[in-house]
Amino acid sequence: MSRVALLLSLFALLPACDRSKINEAKWKEAGAEAVLPFKKNLKEALVKGLEEGPTQAISACRVEAPKLAEAASTGGIKVGRTSQKLRNPNNASKLWMQSFLRVYETDPERREPGVVLIDDNTVGYVEPIFVQPLCVTCHGAELAPDLSAKLTELYPEDQATGYAAGDFRGIFWAELPRK
Repeated sequence: MSRVALLLSLFALLPACDRSKINEAKWKEAGAEAVLPFKKNLKEALVKGLEEGPTQAISACRVEAPKLAEAASTGGIKVGRTSQKLRNPNNASKLWMQSFLRVYETDPERREPGVVLIDDNTVGYVEPIFVQPLCVTCHGAELAPDLSAKLTELYPEDQATGYAAGDFRGIFWAELPRK
């Protein structure tokens, strides 16, 4: 399949959205603002966990991240993170997110934040997550044996390894009430 044909087929997978019904710039700004506390607090928890050792960083992702997402989900707004290569199945993507994940995975030129009208009452927002240098400790190609064993114990279906710094990892997302 040619690159043009591939891009056209991927564009067809983007969520159906009458973009005239939403102000994309407004919703991108609102979405970025909604996920910011979650991103900031998650990074702080991961840095703190890594200072105590990689297995503590696993705890930050496993225990703290859901609490942080819940705490940032206020006023009818829901936030979270997902990926096509999950570690924790509780972070599985919702249907409206999947086309963004496919496009981001296959087309690096289209990895800007996006919005979509989910239904008459809700706008979805996504922004890509890129692997930071500290992330390769737990998501890299080579993991410490004790860390690898702990990940296998906690996440037997883990797909979230083999990354290098700068790789596309997944998305932060927000569901925003239109009212």
